Amino acid sequence: MNFYPQTRPRHLVLVLGDQLNQDSAAFDGFDPARDAVWMAEVAEESTRVWSHQARIAMFLSAMRHFRDALQGQGLTVHYRQLNDPANSGSFLGEVTATTSRLSPQRLIWVEPGEWRVQRCLESTARALGVDFEVRPDRHFFCSREEFARHARGRKQLRMEFFYRALRRQQRVLMDADEPAGGAWNFDAQNRESFGKEGPPDAETPLAFNPDAPTREVLALVKDRFAKHSGSLARFDWPVSPQQARAALDDFVAHRLPHFGRYQDAMWTGHDASQPTAALRQHAYLHHSRLSAAMNLKLLNPRDAVSAAEKAYREGRAPLASVEGFIRQILGWREYVRGIYWQFMPRYLDRNELKATQPLPACYWTGETDMNCLRHVVGQTLEFGYAHHIQRLMVTGLFALLLGVKPQAVHEWYLAMYVDAVEWVELPNTLGMSQHADGGLMASKPYMASGKYIQRMSNYCAGCRYDPAQRTDPKACPFTTLYWDLLLRHETLLAQNPRTVMQARNAARLTPAQRLQITDHAAGLRAAIAAAT
Repeated sequence: MNFYPQTRPRHLVLVLGDQLNQDSAAFDGFDPARDAVWMAEVAEESTRVWSHQARIAMFLSAMRHFRDALQGQGLTVHYRQLNDPANSGSFLGEVTATTSRLSPQRLIWVEPGEWRVQRCLESTARALGVDFEVRPDRHFFCSREEFARHARGRKQLRMEFFYRALRRQQRVLMDADEPAGGAWNFDAQNRESFGKEGPPDAETPLAFNPDAPTREVLALVKDRFAKHSGSLARFDWPVSPQQARAALDDFVAHRLPHFGRYQDAMWTGHDASQPTAALRQHAYLHHSRLSAAMNLKLLNPRDAVSAAEKAYREGRAPLASVEGFIRQILGWREYVRGIYWQFMPRYLDRNELKATQPLPACYWTGETDMNCLRHVVGQTLEFGYAHHIQRLMVTGLFALLLGVKPQAVHEWYLAMYVDAVEWVELPNTLGMSQHADGGLMASKPYMASGKYIQRMSNYCAGCRYDPAQRTDPKACPFTTLYWDLLLRHETLLAQNPRTVMQARNAARLTPAQRLQITDHAAGLRAAIAAAT
């Protein structure tokens, strides 16, 4: 349904697809009798990167639910659906068309989550000759300006110091002036694998069966984006604030107690022929599945942090789990946003390790004989989801070791995950995963051999490759490429206190061993490139 009353509005409030919160600053002073809302579904936002079908559906369904909620409160919403014959297909085209037709006195929007969109809105408003106002995004704990002040004068930016300062400022997990439990983090308790017995029983996340608006979106996406990667068969994401809150309560009650201990562990029984319940259990384990709801602003991060801390204070979840969960939100989430806005747009072009390889075709298909990569990509195609260690230490790690151009890795992550918004995805990919920013965001490259994956998962069981071998015919490609990376960047790694021991291991190799590694790695790259 498109609703276009002809009355000229005083203010036209632009609501983007990742700004679906009614407590947004965009609605401050909103007068339903004089103001209106603009929203639009445009094809270019799904094709600029070749988005997973579930990612497209997540945005469209959440947007339509938000529109319906606003209209239910009597607000005028100028909404363009994707399948409207008059849809221009572009963000710029839709803003221009509606603004030209309505001639509002002023455009109002909240700071976008993407540098490109920010510049597009500003240049469009100026070209149309209409006044505009950009309001701060209150969804976050830390504003852009506050992060800039934190960064000013520092030789290095590190999440740990930022996180501690924010904990103190927000009075989160604090006992008077000291951190709860006497420590700022409990990483040592939060790095366990499942062991041979596999993960302990965990109630799978609450599923939200598609309602009528979502079913309509799923049919549209299936028809319009049939050639895009991914499946819609198991789409059950929360697409409204009410569902997002229910998902939070479900996580805190059922999975938060074990979240910290097993947050880095991986496990699979993935087989698309299995029932949905079994697939969901192995995909989500003890993770929250809340990032998409938070990134579209269906869920306020303050509510998530508060609910987790309350569980600790009431003895319903251990401190290590609660701190680990809160660190991801109050620490990493806020930190990466600060990094994004502090260093864009030049940040996007960084490539410190001079990586140039194309992204392997298996990232789009899951067709590879490496069990770990096949399972994680397969899960991603099935659900549009993988948890942070699957992203960092399987798909991200292989791209780093192979030497894939970081911008290609960035575009894949932005396309494939339902929670992907550029402000959070780009620094996590270029900075943390690919070390393309040279250590601006994280103090070391996150690199490891296949032995790490073997220790943290059951992926290596039954795989044709041996993670203990680096040049044998059965050598794990992760292991071969790990040693090759050490050799290619030996000088750089030897200068970093956090990687100097790995560089010393490489320095002990004989000339013959070095040649074997580089030759084997070259063969792997050639074979992967031939299949791409």
